[in-house]
Amino acid sequence: MSSIRDSIKATLKKAGLFGVALEAVTAWRRLLYNARRGFGRVDRALVRGYLAAPGPKKLHLGCGPREIGGWLNADLTPATDTILRLDASRPFCFADDSFDYVFSEHMIEHIDYGSGAVMLAECFRILKPGGRIRISTPDLAKILALYEDDSEFSSTYMRWYSANLLWPPPPYPDAVFMVNRFLRDWGHQFVYDRSALSVSMRNAGFVRIAACELQQSDDPVFRGLEREERMPAGYLRYETFTLEAEKPATKTPV
Repeated sequence: MSSIRDSIKATLKKAGLFGVALEAVTAWRRLLYNARRGFGRVDRALVRGYLAAPGPKKLHLGCGPREIGGWLNADLTPATDTILRLDASRPFCFADDSFDYVFSEHMIEHIDYGSGAVMLAECFRILKPGGRIRISTPDLAKILALYEDDSEFSSTYMRWYSANLLWPPPPYPDAVFMVNRFLRDWGHQFVYDRSALSVSMRNAGFVRIAACELQQSDDPVFRGLEREERMPAGYLRYETFTLEAEKPATKTPV
């Protein structure tokens, strides 16, 4: 089957039609996907039902296949019909001041810097006054620090990554491969450090920006949310930083 597929690709490329064919297939898949979800009907029902239910309103951005109970789980490519389809780089489908909380883990690095600014501005818009946001994302400073870190932990960390997450596997575990792959693989578009994300959040209007430990927060709603079990103990904690911030409770006078 793969040889037939490769032969078709080669023929289309030779005829200069591969790009056209790829666009056609992509458009057809998008049509089928939208039809399966009722051309937005599933998503509209999810939003109506969630916002009409009692309790604080909590948006989980970029949830992947993981749904957190009590949250409106959203992703660009929903794994199930109980997950909202939401493109975080475009205006959100919610009214102003709709949510009390927004949480996102290892998602903002998958969109470029400008789109990240759009995402944060939209999060600010949909949060109620006094609402809070929590962003956990890979720390570029930690990845670059592997060049200077000769500890047993960093060596084990790079060996595990090389054997399990880097494809094709590098010829040997080393920081040079980690840095290059972190900036290019898994759909990463812009990897932040604390300063860059703090500035972006401040530019969006957020205040009281504060660093938090993984799984920890002074707000119980934000405790224990990160999916630390997807890696060996300590690995997600090593490569991740977390910032929380707040939408001002009152508008600043003009």
